[in-house]
Amino acid sequence: MPNLAPFLISGLAVGAIYALSGVGLVVLYRTCGVLNFAYGAIGAVGALVAWQLVQLSMPVLLASLAAIVVTTALSLLYGWVIAPRLAYRETVVRGVATLGFALLLLGMCDLLWRSNTPRQVRLPTDTLGFTLLGARVTGTRLTAFLLALAITIGVVVFLNRARLGVSMRALANDRDVSALLGISVLRVELWAWLISGIMAGVSGLLLASLVNLNAGTLTFLVIPAMATAILGRLRSLGATLAGGLCIGLAEALATPFATIAPYRSVAPFAIALLAILWQQQQPAFRLAKD
Repeated sequence: MPNLAPFLISGLAVGAIYALSGVGLVVLYRTCGVLNFAYGAIGAVGALVAWQLVQLSMPVLLASLAAIVVTTALSLLYGWVIAPRLAYRETVVRGVATLGFALLLLGMCDLLWRSNTPRQVRLPTDTLGFTLLGARVTGTRLTAFLLALAITIGVVVFLNRARLGVSMRALANDRDVSALLGISVLRVELWAWLISGIMAGVSGLLLASLVNLNAGTLTFLVIPAMATAILGRLRSLGATLAGGLCIGLAEALATPFATIAPYRSVAPFAIALLAILWQQQQPAFRLAKD
C-alpha cells in the first residue's frame, strides 16, 4: 500500500484551486447568468504575464500583482464590451461567446509565448513549508487551501451583508425588476466580472506554481472548475468549495494506483455526471436560468 499522504496533500491544494475557480464561476453566473468558459484562459494569460515579468527581473510579488491586474482588466473588458450586448440572449449563446473569447486568448498566448521549454511560476511561498505525515507541505499548497476557505467565506458574507452583494443577488433573480428598483445593472455586473477576474488571476498563478505553466493546461482549468460549480448547483458556494476539494482528492488519490492512474483526468467529468444525475431528482435544481 503506497503512502497516500503526499497525494492527499497535493490533492487538497489542487482541489482548493478548483474550488476557488468554481466560486468565481458561480459568483458570475448568479449575477449575470453567464457560464464563463474563458475563465481558465484568462488565468493562463495572467500566469504567463507574471512569468514574463519575472524574466525581465521584476520581483515576483510585483509581477503577480501585475498579472492579477491584467486578468481583472481582461474580465472587465469582456463584461463591459461584449456581455451587455448578449444580456437577453439564451444561456447557451452567452456561454459560447465566452468560449470564443477563450480561443482568442489561447491563440494570443500561443503567438506571444510559444515554446516547448517547461516553464513554472516560482512563488516566494514555494520555499516555505513543513513536514506532515512524512509529506512536504509547501507554503504554496497551504496558501491555496487557506485562500479557498477565506475567499469562499468572504464572498458568502459579502453577498449576504454588503449592499453591493445584496444588489448582485437581486440582479440574479430578475434583471429588469432590479433596474426598475434603481439598481445600476451594468455597474453591478461589472463588479461580478471584476471579482471573477481577480479569482482567475489568483487561480492561474497558484496552478502555474503547483503544476506547470502551459497555456493549454491552464485554459482547461475551466473543466474541473465547471464540474465544481455544478456540484454546487451553480448557486451554493459552500457546496462548490467541498466539490472542488473532492475532485482534487479524487484525481490525486488515483495517481499511485497503476490500474486507475491513466483515468485520473476523468474524475471531474465522472463526479459532475453523478452529481447531475442525483440533482435532477431534486426539484430545487436548475442548471440554467429561466
